[in-house]
Amino acid sequence: MRLKVVLSGEQGSLRLPLQYNAAVQGFIYANLSRTLAGWLHDRGHAYGQRRFKLFVFSRLFGRRRVEGGRIDFEGPVHFYLGAAEAEVLGSLAEHLLRRPEVRLGRARCFVEEVAVEPEPEMDGEKPVIVRALSPITAYTTLTAPNGKKKTYYYSPYEEEWSQALVENISRKVWALGWDTDPDDDLKEASIRPYRVRSADQKVLRFKGTVVKGWTGLYELRMPRPYLQLAYDTGLGSKNSQGFGMITVPSKRRKR
Repeated sequence: MRLKVVLSGEQGSLRLPLQYNAAVQGFIYANLSRTLAGWLHDRGHAYGQRRFKLFVFSRLFGRRRVEGGRIDFEGPVHFYLGAAEAEVLGSLAEHLLRRPEVRLGRARCFVEEVAVEPEPEMDGEKPVIVRALSPITAYTTLTAPNGKKKTYYYSPYEEEWSQALVENISRKVWALGWDTDPDDDLKEASIRPYRVRSADQKVLRFKGTVVKGWTGLYELRMPRPYLQLAYDTGLGSKNSQGFGMITVPSKRRKR
């Protein structure tokens, strides 16, 4: 399940830092109930040492101009928010509809629309082509001979990419406590590049940390419940920081 949120800035324009993911994440937490926001931020769903927030958001969409490390949006701007639990989306929608004037980062803006997005058709019987609405990131941490740790980001054309993304979905299922064995269910699952160019590689910063990810089109093969989970909570890592949101473009399904 996901929402579409439409905002407008004062006098029809909205100025944000070029690296605005943290501002959008802060906007989401600030417009949830205090109890829910605190639980999501501090705890979330646990699996071993990992904690999953299980929500994801897209990039901002609208007419824009980049200038001097800032991005100016002219006219309405919108983004999408998905979550595993309807309570998260319901809380955000309720707060935004009660507070038509909000802040996105330091920018004062107004809520124009909050709408539930229609669910895509995904039966799990055939491969599904999806488009990334925010960069998908998959990585591992390596240790150099001198003991220094280094983050290595996978390319969609490396075998480890699909493996890392499928394992991430499996861990989310364990964290949610589904009555099934995702490791068994996902034995034949894969996430492959369908139409991905070198220009689809994106390098962003989140609170000063460099994050590399990929947009483009991808082919997903997995059972229907897992497709839905990927749609609701994102693919790969750092979903709650604005990475890994996907959509199913109309008439893009693989036959």
